[in-house]
Amino acid sequence: MAKAKVTVPTPAEILPGISYKTPEKGWMDVKPDFRPGTYCNPANPKWLEWIGYPYPRAWHVTDEDWHLPSDWKETILQGMEDRLSRFRSLKLFFDICVRCGACADKCHFFLGTGDPKNMPVLRAELMRSVYKRYFKPAGRLLGQLAGARDLTEDVIKEWFFYLYQCTECRRCSLFCPYGIDMAEMTILGRELLSSIGINIEWTLASVAQCYDKGSHIGATPQAMKDMIDFFAEENERVTGIYTPITYNRKGAEILFVAPSGDYFADPGTYTFMGYMLLFTYLGLDYTISTYAGEGGNFGFFMSHEMGKRLNAKIYAEAKRLGVKWIIGGECGHMWRILNQYMDTWNGPADFLEMPVSPITGTKFENAATTRMVHISEFTADLIKHGKLKLDPMRNAHIKLTFHDSCNTSRGMGIFEEPRYIIKNVLPEGHFVDMPPNTIREKTFCCGSGSGFNADEYLETRLRGGLPRANAVRYVHEKYGVNHLGCICAIDRAVLPTLLGYWVPEVEVTGISELVGNALVFDEEIERTTDLRDRDLVGVGEAEEGVEAAEAAEEEE
Repeated sequence: MAKAKVTVPTPAEILPGISYKTPEKGWMDVKPDFRPGTYCNPANPKWLEWIGYPYPRAWHVTDEDWHLPSDWKETILQGMEDRLSRFRSLKLFFDICVRCGACADKCHFFLGTGDPKNMPVLRAELMRSVYKRYFKPAGRLLGQLAGARDLTEDVIKEWFFYLYQCTECRRCSLFCPYGIDMAEMTILGRELLSSIGINIEWTLASVAQCYDKGSHIGATPQAMKDMIDFFAEENERVTGIYTPITYNRKGAEILFVAPSGDYFADPGTYTFMGYMLLFTYLGLDYTISTYAGEGGNFGFFMSHEMGKRLNAKIYAEAKRLGVKWIIGGECGHMWRILNQYMDTWNGPADFLEMPVSPITGTKFENAATTRMVHISEFTADLIKHGKLKLDPMRNAHIKLTFHDSCNTSRGMGIFEEPRYIIKNVLPEGHFVDMPPNTIREKTFCCGSGSGFNADEYLETRLRGGLPRANAVRYVHEKYGVNHLGCICAIDRAVLPTLLGYWVPEVEVTGISELVGNALVFDEEIERTTDLRDRDLVGVGEAEEGVEAAEAAEEEE
């Protein structure tokens, strides 16, 4: 079946259509509207075959028949029973919710769509209603009167529609008086869908290629090396400093792992150039792996089992290469997995050493079991100990606000380190935080995390990103902010599209890019541009002035 063309409405068309009024019909009587722009395409069967997942088949979301396996209902109910026994949290979350509504207006998808089923309390009810029908006596006896309903194909379609309108950002959990984790319920719901062959293309393609080739984009080791070698040449052209990297080198002290978005997609490529400049400045003994060439983990977006598989690759490679510890780049879900799941899934990594900075001697005790340190923690420590010579004026063309990525902020608690770096690499007064209810632990999601950066899903992505974009627009209009900084590769991949739609005057940057701009090397050439080849403040204007004066003299 041919794919429908997605026509994205303009902001002026989207905003008036958002309504938060109480619907006329009960939620069980309203079916999802599968129209272009509101759903992700199903996964190609070959990806499921690559990773050994069940029921690979061709189907399309808008078809009446999704070609579910004959035993789909038994598979879902058995899967739910299994997860209720293995995950105490799931049963607890099903039973303790009192429908108080504290989470209702906290979800960016509800704020951007006005759809009541995007309120976390009601999104959870999509699964809870089936739980009540088959696992609770009241639901078996009273049915809909007790909030229970039969598991039908329409319910499966509804799960697919709304569980893939949750980016697992956990903002709702922050405001829940019981601490119910909607993200955990979403993950388990998607696991159940995956058990009957229902997955989305963008996630499965990334997962399969990472599992088979080492990165989400399926880059060969040669392609990865060629791209990073090109960055070394670009760094030398701009700064005069050559930044070589070794690949798969046994015996290096440190393994550096970055998301593939940082070496294959702008503006993340400039962030990778910043990593290389920093490590060269320090003379760091590190290597990167073409096998574990992916810090991100899209497996987390389909099942715990696949998340565990992909995370294991990093540690298997660290063990093979014989490194002492690991530094990880600017990636969101890589760090949530490391912080919240690593020890249970694959750890502890006791074959590695406690990370100790070879430059400052700082022992990173927060990495006692994972043996992996975030690049922002590492860099902030260097700055604190005065180990970097920085010229903030090289970032004087940047007026920055900072987006706390969901997974590194709520999921890991990294709030101060990136801000500390920013304040040391930007001129005074060039950093402005967004309103307090939109940052730090209350941060809004980019609207495209959790495997949603597919083009066919663009309208929903733009709607989901509205709250974040609205906060960016506020500081842009009030303070002249022209850049949004972040420490997440998914953010660097999707925020340019979001801001290009809602706030086109603002660009996106990684924080390590700003560090690369500001670093001062003893042997560098005269700097005239930043890493993106944009004139530094005063340089372009000065050159234009000289050229104008020379032209005037010639005329005379």
